[in-house]
Amino acid sequence: MPQTIAVLDFGSQLTQVIARRARECQVYSKIFHYATSAAKLREEGVIGIILSGGPQSVYAKTAPHPDQAIFELGVPVLGICYGVQLMGHHLGGHVAHSKAREYGHGNLTIQKPGKLFAGLPKKLRVWNSHGDKLEKLPPGFRAIGTTDNSPYAAIEDTKRGFYGIQFHPEVFHTERGVDMIRNFLLGVCGAKQDWTTKDFISQSVAEICAQVGKGRVILGLSGGVDSSVAAALLHKAIGPQLTCVFVDNGLLRKGERDYVEKLYGKHFHIDLRVIDASRLFSPPPQRRQRAGAETQNHRPHVRKRLREDVEVDQGQRRIPRAGHALSRRHRERLDRQQPGVAHQDAP
Repeated sequence: MPQTIAVLDFGSQLTQVIARRARECQVYSKIFHYATSAAKLREEGVIGIILSGGPQSVYAKTAPHPDQAIFELGVPVLGICYGVQLMGHHLGGHVAHSKAREYGHGNLTIQKPGKLFAGLPKKLRVWNSHGDKLEKLPPGFRAIGTTDNSPYAAIEDTKRGFYGIQFHPEVFHTERGVDMIRNFLLGVCGAKQDWTTKDFISQSVAEICAQVGKGRVILGLSGGVDSSVAAALLHKAIGPQLTCVFVDNGLLRKGERDYVEKLYGKHFHIDLRVIDASRLFSPPPQRRQRAGAETQNHRPHVRKRLREDVEVDQGQRRIPRAGHALSRRHRERLDRQQPGVAHQDAP
């Protein structure tokens, strides 16, 4: 098993990106619920923890908080944005609302490079998105980086291996952000870079075999990316114990059913059962008739709204306003498109 970095998810839109950046450094990362117990993380054998960002304030009633005991596991911790605020809040510092919310690019000045900023220039453009900030450092911490709005934009406690940054290193907007993450993984956590995507496949296959045993699996196959990847992994793991079901609902793209049958049934030799359920849905002619009927039903409501004095100018061509007189040529054109509908003649 490769070494594991735990990414605790506090609701950030970028949690998946953090995990991906770690894997791009050939270090296996796994996302956990923010309230995962320290005992569970110890059982997983994690060598480091990253606290993600999040949309909440640490003082909000519904704010997510980690198990306090994660700070006693003896492994390095990196807090990002909301994560560093959590570290300050739980470890004896003070977090307060900032007078000026930082969003977008900011300028980071590195005061003490240390392990986190090793090999990086003194000044970098970084990406901020926060309303709160640290106002008092927890015991044992020191500031190693500042921005225009925060004297504690980057902090460290080297004795415990705790680091915090108020900005987002995982996004491309932050200069050398991936290098910061790599420095934490390799320089602080001591990760050996022993993971690749091939490891993910072999690990997944092993887990599937252990879970399924001698049983059978039925997979609903749509032909899309998600179900196709699931089918490939399952088939690699359990072979003939897998049965895929593809439902032809009569609404498929042209040739899609034949494509799925050839690819998964004949090429990958998966036990594929195709169910023709197209008769359960309206045949194409009836669908068109229903669509036409609905269009006719909604036309009076549309006309009513269009009677508002609105005129659309499309370059040199003007479309007459609904309710206004139409030229004879316009009326004849509409008669051909909408037979049986009366139009007002031009005087």
